[in-house]
Amino acid sequence: MKQNSKLKIINDPIYGFITIPSPLIFDIIEHPFFQRLRRVSQMGLSYLVYPGAHHTRFHHALGCIHLMDKAIKVLRFKGVKISEDEEEALLIAILLHDIGHGPFSHALEHSLVGGVNHEEISLKFMHQLNDEFNGKISLAIEIFTDQYPKKFLCQLLSSQLDMDRLDYLRRDSFYTGVAEGNVNSERLISMLNVRNDEIVIEEKGIYSVEKFLVARRLMYWQVYLHKTGLCAEQVLIKAIKRAKYLVQQGEDIFGSQALLFFLKNDIELDNFNKKELETFAKLDDFDVIYAIKMWMNADDIVLKNLSQMLINRQLPKIKLKDKPINNAKYHVELESFMKDHDMTAEEANYFVFTGEANNLAYTTSDQPIKILYKNGKLKDVSKASDQFNLKALSKVVTKYYLCYPKNNY
Repeated sequence: MKQNSKLKIINDPIYGFITIPSPLIFDIIEHPFFQRLRRVSQMGLSYLVYPGAHHTRFHHALGCIHLMDKAIKVLRFKGVKISEDEEEALLIAILLHDIGHGPFSHALEHSLVGGVNHEEISLKFMHQLNDEFNGKISLAIEIFTDQYPKKFLCQLLSSQLDMDRLDYLRRDSFYTGVAEGNVNSERLISMLNVRNDEIVIEEKGIYSVEKFLVARRLMYWQVYLHKTGLCAEQVLIKAIKRAKYLVQQGEDIFGSQALLFFLKNDIELDNFNKKELETFAKLDDFDVIYAIKMWMNADDIVLKNLSQMLINRQLPKIKLKDKPINNAKYHVELESFMKDHDMTAEEANYFVFTGEANNLAYTTSDQPIKILYKNGKLKDVSKASDQFNLKALSKVVTKYYLCYPKNNY
């Protein structure tokens, strides 16, 4: 593959100018697999709640590579040994960590490809790129899969305080306008260090970690798990589910070649091969949005109305509760809808449904964030902090919801 020696500078609204650090990374960014991320929204349908949230996975990946570059420089300054090969591999791994996201990111994660998460698809893309770039991504794959001996390198890529989280919280906060999520990524990175082959935070950075964890919790309830956003994503999932059902029943519905391939075929991990990967690489938000616009005129009343709900933002009403939804209440709404619209229970279930949302800001069981004291001791941040609410953040909070169309449906 032809190498381009021209190093680019990209203007990012969060960090200012981001420099592409090597010709190999420039060529990976130029590859059609990576360029697809320009057409995959970072936050699914959150723009229906926060109109500014139209940023993409492409934005996020470049932000991550910028933060990783800063983290490497900080650690080297503190005497941590990171070779040039390890540096480039880390930057490639963080650049490609989300390349496996499909249309609308998490919203359709298991709808088009059953039971396969985006990390597994990202790995497939990385192996394909590794073949095309003559094995130059092998070390990045080792780090991405947590197979590399230096565990702290893997933690920079994926942990409870990794470059991924530091970017998406700050970026999503910026584009939504939700100030509570604006974490001080520079301060946190400047406090990074390594002890016992683990990433730690120096004692002076404890308050920045506290703010980071609180910001993460607030962003989940206020943005990622916002009840209107939850409802919109469920309507999108159900529209895809209905389209898939109709296609597999032999109905002729509109869709791009790539979208129809995944609607017609039940693709799972064991039959997700090179052909499926290349087809997935042609799939993005535009395929789905254009199809939904066309489905607004579908003969099937369920698909037609789900599509109209999404395009016109006439979403169902959603009630969020701390306790599981009363089954009787659900059936009252379901039967009322069936009667009013002359639908079967199966059809009505696309419009009246329940679900739950979980929020866990921090866990002490999975690579806890450790604070490094001046005397060399290490302590879990939940024990080191004098903030009582950090212990509360390590408990799963579950909210339950009931969605049903408004009266004017």
